[in-house]
Amino acid sequence: MQSRRSPGQRLSSDTLLDDVNKAIIEQLQQDGRRSYAAMAAAVGLSEAAVRQRVQRLLDAGIMQIVAVTDPLRVGFHREAMIGVRVTGDTRVVADTIAALPEVDYVVLTAGSFDLIVEIVAENDEHLLELINEQIRALPQVLATETFVYLRLVKQTYTWGAR
Repeated sequence: MQSRRSPGQRLSSDTLLDDVNKAIIEQLQQDGRRSYAAMAAAVGLSEAAVRQRVQRLLDAGIMQIVAVTDPLRVGFHREAMIGVRVTGDTRVVADTIAALPEVDYVVLTAGSFDLIVEIVAENDEHLLELINEQIRALPQVLATETFVYLRLVKQTYTWGAR
């Protein structure tokens, strides 16, 4: 007899990441607008079954379907990674920095930096303003080191289904 989950019970990512769901994720990583019918044919399920599986993956937070832009083509001409050293609770500083709209992601790390922050800015002046007035101005920030991107050589989103 198959066990049934109660309505409020979330499925674990292990339960959701079977081979079929991994194949669906791969399909969407190749083309986020791929139709349910095309995915169904590729993975051997009905269109309705694929639609349900995609919805469960979205609801569980395992994946998102988003548009990825090229910052240079939408008016942002400076990208940088910033290493941040802090004192006190790094999570508080991480949350504060993460709230900035120019911040793509924030990672708490072990090593030379407590945080790694990626910023997309309109230009060098905007980047300088963000670093000086938003990040270095935080009382818990001890030091920063900025790594300005000269050229993006590789960016991929296909690692999630291996």
